[in-house]
Amino acid sequence: MSRTFAYLRVSTSDQSTDNQLLEIRSAGFAVDDRRVIAECVSGSTSTSQRPGFKKLLDRIEEGDVLIVTKLDRLGRNAMDVRVTVEHLEAIKVRVHCLALGCVDLTSSAGRMTMTVLTAVAEFERDLVVERTRAGLDRARAAGKLAGRPSALSSSQQLEVTRRLAGGASVAQLAREFRTTRQTVMRARDKHIAGVNG
Repeated sequence: MSRTFAYLRVSTSDQSTDNQLLEIRSAGFAVDDRRVIAECVSGSTSTSQRPGFKKLLDRIEEGDVLIVTKLDRLGRNAMDVRVTVEHLEAIKVRVHCLALGCVDLTSSAGRMTMTVLTAVAEFERDLVVERTRAGLDRARAAGKLAGRPSALSSSQQLEVTRRLAGGASVAQLAREFRTTRQTVMRARDKHIAGVNG
């Protein structure tokens, strides 16, 4: 006899999984409390690395049904979600996603939905990469520097390089200027590159 499991996930401890369970039960799925797996873990963590999901895989069997409210409960990465669903399909577990109209992701229609969603996610990722590159190219062409501003002003950087040349230690200057040793070393390296360039 098939059993129904619910997988609930939130990313931070100040969030609750209560609404996800309520949504699943409101959709007509009778899930025994013993078959509700809830955990607090980032969506970017692959399902194979999630303690709660591992526990679910130990308990779920052929013919069982897994319910999630949204695909992002299984992961933010479309490929990770796809691998997870394919693994569940291989052990003959059906996966229903409420946000997709309760479609069974292991059915023909569900597999098609997953393929389209994966393609869209990859397309969106490629667009973001293209826009980022174009923005960086425009900034460089306009003479703008990429990255965050230096922790030391130009005059402080000159003072740091002068003091280093005079024998002061990197650690001593980092304490005096209330910055990190790496910042002091970057100022030194920038000065050396400017002198040699």
